Parts: sequence; C-alpha cells; structure tokens
Amino acid sequence: MKYMATYDLMESVRNTNEWMGATARAMASYPAFALTMNPMLSLMAAWGEVTERSFSRMVVKPDWGIRSIPGPEGQDHLVDVKTVVEKPFGNLIQFFVRRRAPMARKILIVAPMSGHYATLVRSTVTSLLPDADVFVTDWHNARDIPISAGKFDVEDYTLYLVDFMRSLGPDTNVIAICQPAPLTLAATAYLAAEDPDAQPRTLTLIGGPIDPDAAATEVTDFGRRITMGQLEQIAIQRVGFKYKGVGRLVYPGLLQLQSFMSMNAERHSKAFAEQIMRAARGEASDHDAHNRFYDEYLAVMDMAAEFYLSTVERIFKNREIARNEFTVAGKKVDLGAITQVAVKTVEGEKDDISAPGQCVAALKLCTGLPDSKKAWHLEPEAGHYGIFAGKSWRLNIRPLVLDFIDANAGTPKPARLKAVTNG
Repeated sequence: MKYMATYDLMESVRNTNEWMGATARAMASYPAFALTMNPMLSLMAAWGEVTERSFSRMVVKPDWGIRSIPGPEGQDHLVDVKTVVEKPFGNLIQFFVRRRAPMARKILIVAPMSGHYATLVRSTVTSLLPDADVFVTDWHNARDIPISAGKFDVEDYTLYLVDFMRSLGPDTNVIAICQPAPLTLAATAYLAAEDPDAQPRTLTLIGGPIDPDAAATEVTDFGRRITMGQLEQIAIQRVGFKYKGVGRLVYPGLLQLQSFMSMNAERHSKAFAEQIMRAARGEASDHDAHNRFYDEYLAVMDMAAEFYLSTVERIFKNREIARNEFTVAGKKVDLGAITQVAVKTVEGEKDDISAPGQCVAALKLCTGLPDSKKAWHLEPEAGHYGIFAGKSWRLNIRPLVLDFIDANAGTPKPARLKAVTNG
C-alpha cells in the first residue's frame, strides 16, 4: 500500500532509538560499574537517559497538567477537563473550575492543528483561567482515527468550528492562534450569514496567515515553490499497522518533526549536548527547562492528508480566504457578512512564521464591519511563540485582549472569583 512501509520504517527507527537509549541508561547504571570510576559510564547513562526520553515523547500526547488555579479568597480551585462536544477528529473541551460561579467572560481558544497537540497553548489557557471560563478545541491525532470516520479537510475543519461556536452560544469570545485564524474567520462569516444568532461577540486572531502573500516567510516561499504533486509524494504516507488509523493517508508527525528540527538544527543539537552534560553531572531534573520545552516540542501528531494538502492549496497557494473566495459545502463564505462581531488582530514584529501583515489583512476583508469594531496590535520584538504563550503574551498582549473583549462583549468587567457549592 502507498507509503505504509515508509511509515512503519520511521516508527521502527524511533522505537529502536528509544530502546537503545533505555538500554544504554540501564547498562551504564549497574552499581558494579561504579567501581571502575570511568567517566564514560556517566556519559553513557546520561546519553541514554536523554535519548530514551526524547524518542519516547514523540508518540505520547502531553497532559494538560492544569490541576488548580488560585482564588482571591486564598483557596485553590481545582480544575477539571470536561468534554463538551465530542467528534471523530477533535473535541471541544472545557477547563471547569470547581466552586466558581460562571464568569462574565466566556472564551473559546481555537488551538492550531499544525503538527503539535492543543496542549501547545497550555500556558495561554492557564493565564486566562482566573479571569474567564475557558474552552479549547482539542484536535485528535489522525493516526488514531479509523478510516471509517471519513475524511477531514479545511471545509470539515471550518464546520467543526461552526458547531463548536453554536454549542457555546452567542456570548462567546473566540481567540484563534496561528494556523486556524483564516478558517476561524471563515467560520464566523459562515455563522453571520447562516445563523446570525449564534455569532460570537468578539474574534481575536493571533499570528495567523489570513493573507500569506502580504509578507513572505520561509513557510510561504516553500508553499510557492513546490507543486501539489510533489508535496503529496514527499509528505504523505499511510498509517502503519500499529495504530487504529491503519491505512489512513496522513502527513506523519515524525516527518513534520524532522522539518521543525532542521530549521534550527544547530540550536537543537547544542541544547541536547548540554542536557547530556547536565545529566552526567547530576544537574538535570525531570521538569527542568530543557525537559519542559522538549516534552511539548517533540510530541507530534499526524495530520489527515486531505487537511494538510487542502490547507496548502486553498489557503496558501490559491489564497481563497485572502481573496474572499472560500467555499464550504458548496456555499461561498462572504467575509463581508461579518457586521456585528468585533475583530482584533495581533502580530509579532519578529514573527518568522506568520510575518506582520499576514494577519492584519483580516480587517480589510471584513468590509461590512465598522472601524469602531476593528482593532490591531503589533507587538515589538516578539516572535511567533511569544505572542500567544511567551513573555509578550503574559505582560502585554493578554491584558490588551481582555480589554478588547470587555469593550465589545457588552458585559460588565469581571471582578473577583466567587466560591459556590458545585463540587
């Protein structure tokens, strides 16, 4: 079958490296070997520890790890992850805060489906939880979805967002991060035309490629150079026999990770070499800075082939969103139909993935929206990750987004957490 052997070969290589790391760590850790006083044994054990952890993380979905948040009354509030809407390719989940009354702000975070799990926005969720009821799109790994579940492309993705927004109601404030920004904009326009009463109150687009041609990056240059036939040949494989989605055409997470790592190969090599030396000296820990970052960065998921290919072709090559020619289920989605939802764009000055100009293009496309309901922000010195999860988000962008929501959502600004007896 098409590329199934290649998929299984990549998984075999990963599995072998994990096994070699575990073996090296176990062998070099025998108490008897300590009598030799050979420093190479410590290095061997450290190499094995770092290698085993790195390769094992590649096939494990990280945990959200949000156990509780502090309350103003001096008590911690436990947080439960609850499924609100369950679908084959992704769920809508809520971070339910126990003993807290419903908040005035209700926020839906549309997480990226671009190689990493939705847990990539963990710090974004954590920062918003004290001030809002937070919901997140939790996308599934395509390798775990049986072929019987059918296809999943950009139109299906858009309709998923439409269903999620409908289920939450019109008092929702949507924040779309990176890849889903154009499709979230399209979903909002779809609701504006088909079901106006279900529109969200506000829409914040952070670092998304609304118009990829507005500012060139390595990502857009690659999309321009390669043909769809070439892309399918080099990127698409069939899930192997190890997973439930056996036979499904996907863009494998391991192949995506190879691309991610190659973009900054020298920096990653240095980081792993330094971690091995720290482990050899006994200075590494389970949750040190290196492990916190790479436990998330190395955890990759397969994307459905039709979603990846249709994203490249329709969003980047044909620029259907940028030209306001996007269709869903045979219906043209007119971005000019957005007349009530306040829209804000956020960009990072040093974003090398969605460069400044790509996201703010959304405001020009919303021709039916008055200027009073449009806002934009360019964060100085900020890179891509920083505008939704880094220092720039924590110190500057998050307060600006919350102020934008309060100014346009028509609800009073939330004050303090209030304890209630609901569990």
